[in-house]
Amino acid sequence: MHDTERQKRLEAARQQLATLLRELHQVIIGQDSFLEGLILGLLCGGHVLVEGVPGLAKTLAVRTLAAALQLPFSRIQFTPDLLPADILGTQIYQPRTGEFTIRKGPIFASLVLADEINRAPAKVQSALLQAMQERQVTIGEETFPLPRPFFVLATQNPIEHEGTYPLPEAQTDRFLLKLLLQYPSRDEEVQILERMAHVEPQICVQPVLDGQQVLQLQACVEEVYLDARLKRYIVDLVQATRQPESYGLDLRPWIQYGASPRGTIGLALASKAKALLAGRDYVLPADIHAVAPLVLRHRILLSYEAEAQNWTTDRLIQHLLQHLPPP
Repeated sequence: MHDTERQKRLEAARQQLATLLRELHQVIIGQDSFLEGLILGLLCGGHVLVEGVPGLAKTLAVRTLAAALQLPFSRIQFTPDLLPADILGTQIYQPRTGEFTIRKGPIFASLVLADEINRAPAKVQSALLQAMQERQVTIGEETFPLPRPFFVLATQNPIEHEGTYPLPEAQTDRFLLKLLLQYPSRDEEVQILERMAHVEPQICVQPVLDGQQVLQLQACVEEVYLDARLKRYIVDLVQATRQPESYGLDLRPWIQYGASPRGTIGLALASKAKALLAGRDYVLPADIHAVAPLVLRHRILLSYEAEAQNWTTDRLIQHLLQHLPPP
């Protein structure tokens, strides 16, 4: 009986997710892997880092997701003169009463778009990432919990290096997934032109879920079954990024640092979310292979020799997946 109820819950979750994806596609043309990555991050309660050139509908996608989920949305444009208080909030002195009141910053939204995060100095990046990690913010002497669900999508531009502060590896590790955004295909771009080339494009999104239902979907991810052999396989994949020679792989010259234990946890969680999205209550090796680049690409630091030989983290991950067969 208990198993039947679980099956019903997971089937209902699958239908809700399919409806949500359909609604997002009413506004966003193409970008299937990006939208799926957003939903995987949301399901896992993790945050997402997106790398892509401007104009690929990142802001529109997050705004549409917030509208479809009926969640408060805020966008923070990162600039070199931004201060931590501009994100977290600040104390304001009231001369009449002689007391301080708290003005909360834009971080107090359920969906936060941190645009061009690498344009702000380290102190500001650190304030955001601390809030993401601890899910609470301290202003003055008071600590405030952030809303639930809480989801940050941070973007960085790969083509402009002037005036940017690259995110340190220890900070990018706080992001569950890193997505790479591609240009649309020719046919998709024709559709974009037809739909959006108006003075004021009409964007209509029907609300399909709410915050409470998102939390229930996150609970459903916990119920997806991950076999003990697949858990060991996930650990082997991550360990192989640190000690490739132990797995018979000649990759030591290419890897400066391997993935952290956060990578192991992220790979397990994202695999479960991927299975749920596919309508299954158990994880397959194919789920692990599908999410491995998203979870690991920003957690592996290549050596200078690797970059000179045109190795990328994605190529390295594919090499690992090919040479470490699943159980």
